[in-house]
Amino acid sequence: MGPGRRRTVKALVALGSVLAFLSVFAIWIERQALNTNDWVDTSDQLLQDSTIRAALGDYLVDQLYANVDVEQELSRILPGDTKELAGPISGGLRQVAGSGADELLKSSTAQSLWEDANRTAHEQLVAVLEDEGEAVSTAGGNVSLNLGSLVTNLADQVGIGGNLAKRLPPDAGQITILRSDQLQTAQNIAVAIKGLALLLSILTFLAFGLAIYLSREGRWVTVLSCGVGLIAAGFAVIVARQVAGGIVVAQLVTDDSVKAAADATWSISTSLMASIATTVIVVGVLFGVAGWLSSPTGPARASRRAVAPVLRDHAAYVYAALAIVVGIYFLSGPTQNLRSFLTTLVIAGLAAFGIHELRKQTEAEFPDAELSGVFGRAKERLVGAVKGANLGERASKLRLPEIRKADGESAAAPADDEDARLARLERFATLHDKGALSDAEFATEKARILGGGGDTDT
Repeated sequence: MGPGRRRTVKALVALGSVLAFLSVFAIWIERQALNTNDWVDTSDQLLQDSTIRAALGDYLVDQLYANVDVEQELSRILPGDTKELAGPISGGLRQVAGSGADELLKSSTAQSLWEDANRTAHEQLVAVLEDEGEAVSTAGGNVSLNLGSLVTNLADQVGIGGNLAKRLPPDAGQITILRSDQLQTAQNIAVAIKGLALLLSILTFLAFGLAIYLSREGRWVTVLSCGVGLIAAGFAVIVARQVAGGIVVAQLVTDDSVKAAADATWSISTSLMASIATTVIVVGVLFGVAGWLSSPTGPARASRRAVAPVLRDHAAYVYAALAIVVGIYFLSGPTQNLRSFLTTLVIAGLAAFGIHELRKQTEAEFPDAELSGVFGRAKERLVGAVKGANLGERASKLRLPEIRKADGESAAAPADDEDARLARLERFATLHDKGALSDAEFATEKARILGGGGDTDT
């Protein structure tokens, strides 16, 4: 490639890596903010965490005592003279309610109420962000998570329930997610993010695809560079997640008693981000393997020789296997939307193109390769390794005075000269199989060894 084209290829690889980094955040925001099922799954994970559950239990107890005159309720329930004990009992009951709240939140009933509350709140949020809601608008009202039913259940748990639900104020157990004065901005962001996630995903692979197309000769280097770029982008997201978590929690949480719960909330709510980043890293590894497989290195050449018969004679099965893997990957994903489908389709297209190019390369390099030859060479290498081990053992037992370091020079004893030449021949055969020696070079060295020229250095 000329200097201009080389710079263009490098710029496209760098651009694709940056786009991959940004697309992870865009996809995460889209799925967490705009996909109700993903959010409900995350909320279920939040309630399973003991630190978050303890903080939520404390919140429910505070809401119960802030909205209900517990002392008066106890005075109404207690018989006769024991009504005077309502005050002390109320104070002690608060401690009992704390542990009772944790047990309550572990129950299937509370978890079902928690899931319903989160689903309702998120559906309301999505309706507002997509400008489909009528109950909440930018002119008035908030999007809130209603945990009033959990407060009522806690009151029943500690024995002061009764008709308490009817007397609870409407704002009891309400956690504001989005205020009305923030809705217009949130709607604009949601529209931008929803389109951006799809756009960035497609542009990432288009940038890589164009870089690979423009490379022509030395294309394997570009493919390998794309893999390195994707791996770097994935790890950069994981690092950014850790750094951002500390900043967000420090800025938004001022109460030290709930910072542990805030840290756990950030970790769980961004676990999807880490999962997406891991997928990017895996795709990067696949790019790296593809680049290495098409490289001129000895092991890569040996690998191409091994797969050449399969790619030549059974190409239909190879493409069918690719289609099955892609289908399983898409169907097993957490979401099956347009973005996921198009992204999977692009990855499948790049994989199919890679297989096509590998077929062309192996056909040119090994037109007569056969599966029997692959297995035959493997058998020969195994036999050679066993013979080499036996020769080493014999040399050790005979205590030969000198063994040539570079190529196994013959020892002084004439009786071992044949073994030394055999060892050298096997070494050159191994180098030839790995691609380090050409056919002509191997033939020359073989003739030299068999003809008695065993002292030539390599």
